[in-house]
Amino acid sequence: MNLLPIFSAKKETEQMKIKNIAIIAHVDHGKTTLVDELLKQSGTFREGQKVAERAMDSGDIERERGITITAKPTSVEWKGTRINIVDTPGHADFGGEVERILSMVDGVLLLVDASEGAMPQTKFVTGKALKLGLKPIVVVNKVDKPEQRAYEVQDEVFDLFAALDASDAQLDFPTIFASAKNGWATSEPDGAQENMDIIFETILAHVPDPKMDDDKPFSMRVTTLESDNFLGRVLTGRVETGVVKTNMTIKSMTRGGEVIEQGRVTKLLSFRGLDRVPVDEVSSGDLVAIAGLTKTTVADTICEVAVEEPLDAQPVDPPTLAMTFSVNDSPLAGTEGSKVTSRMIRDRLFSEAEGNVALRVTETESKDAFEVAGRGELQLGVLIETMRREGFELSISRPRVLFQETDGKKMEPLEEVTIDVDEEFSGIVVEALSLRKGKMIEMKPSGGGKTRLVFHVPSRGMIGYYGEFLTETRGTGIMARMFHEYVPFVGKLPGRRNGVLISNAGGKTVAYGLAGLEGRGPLFIGSGIKVYEGMIIGEHSRSGDLEVNPMKAKQLTNVRASGTDDAVRLTPPRRMSLEQAIAYIEDDERVEVTPENVRLRKRHLISHERKKASREAAKD
Repeated sequence: MNLLPIFSAKKETEQMKIKNIAIIAHVDHGKTTLVDELLKQSGTFREGQKVAERAMDSGDIERERGITITAKPTSVEWKGTRINIVDTPGHADFGGEVERILSMVDGVLLLVDASEGAMPQTKFVTGKALKLGLKPIVVVNKVDKPEQRAYEVQDEVFDLFAALDASDAQLDFPTIFASAKNGWATSEPDGAQENMDIIFETILAHVPDPKMDDDKPFSMRVTTLESDNFLGRVLTGRVETGVVKTNMTIKSMTRGGEVIEQGRVTKLLSFRGLDRVPVDEVSSGDLVAIAGLTKTTVADTICEVAVEEPLDAQPVDPPTLAMTFSVNDSPLAGTEGSKVTSRMIRDRLFSEAEGNVALRVTETESKDAFEVAGRGELQLGVLIETMRREGFELSISRPRVLFQETDGKKMEPLEEVTIDVDEEFSGIVVEALSLRKGKMIEMKPSGGGKTRLVFHVPSRGMIGYYGEFLTETRGTGIMARMFHEYVPFVGKLPGRRNGVLISNAGGKTVAYGLAGLEGRGPLFIGSGIKVYEGMIIGEHSRSGDLEVNPMKAKQLTNVRASGTDDAVRLTPPRRMSLEQAIAYIEDDERVEVTPENVRLRKRHLISHERKKASREAAKD
């Protein structure tokens, strides 16, 4: 994540009251839009100031996909109190961010869509918040939608809290009804639609003050890490005890109490609106970003030299999915990217794992390949997309789930999958997930002619299903997934039914050659495209793989006849996004990722090597 602009600021002369709060919700329920509106209505933006929509989502991929990937603090001032607000990711794949951030705050604003209600990621994040003893404020958003069912959703949230073993104090939550897009919030769905003052007032009334302990020595747990070209490593967290000042000598410790390094605070940055402002000192209870240390990472404790005990760090759920990131060894390697060596890939992956505790990178026996484990396909897909934009060339394997061994039994991850579909498509979805060893837990109407289906499905069965799901529901279905538990291995699952069309030589594709292959199955590329031996150019209409020649040109003769010289018209090729390509491939295939292209290929490019590998696999 890039650093937000840094501005100079005068030291605050008087100690302002502080409230620390996180906004948590399911994907696309309006968290970032709500924060934008709170910033505007608190006067953080001056009148007429031009601010980008969804200003908190500063990354290119966040803006393109409309999701929050990294947690970001901001602050607003309201009636003499500074409210530090953290906008958190809604997708379970980025849950590592959410778990860390919750340890920085004293309350949560739970945002729920007035028609969709409580969704899986709502459950995931809320469970974490309730376990930490945080008291929620519930905001039912999008009550301006025609299909809203605000009071029903409020009851659903209460039932969810009860199911998550919330305390009586947590069950006695205030509810606000809002339309973040239109900039109003009220105590009733049909109340006066004026402003969002009620949200500020409820935060001041219901969120506890942070524990202020300025008399003890300074200590802070690191919750996020970023790198800056000018400041070096920037570590963000909440000051638990004491006061931190610029030029102060500090040290850092691991969770086990081992000293990592000793250094000096070169810069203290406090959050003011969307900016980070240099300050001279920060007291306990406030959020701060510190520069000056070079080895300290997430979950470590920063403190005064005299402190001997580290702060407790919240454990993070383990990764459930892994892919192999390898050096691109195709014949086109190095022609489109600037970062192609194993050393560059290794350094980039390990620096990513430093700041992202939900990611685990390990070296394999091969010096040119690394196993990257994470929470899901989206998290790993975002990492690959980020790296290709930075100029990397990679070869990516099919995702595989991470098994565990318990009492001699092989255990695999199970996911809770919640699906909202039009009633006419529910049958085909139930059938598809049943084939993937899914068990239906719940089926009920969810309003607006839609049916809500809840399944427990092995994570293996969900790899590659999303594209098929969109096709089955004609793009109208909504699917959300989250890790549920580890269960005994459920057995073999059906794989891809069709084989692929493999180029048997290298060169540039010719329209005439491709036209002759269209009867064999849908193609993934058009004419005039560079291909190489072993590259996958289409899907075979039958189960086995087929080697073909996409460079076959028309034989030239001196005979001219009616119809022989008509221009070749090709069916538009089937284009795949990065995530679709990763989900499509089988174990003996790879995705070649470069800044310019995403290609599919066989792991072994030469035909006889593929046959040899196939024979060896059959023996096993």
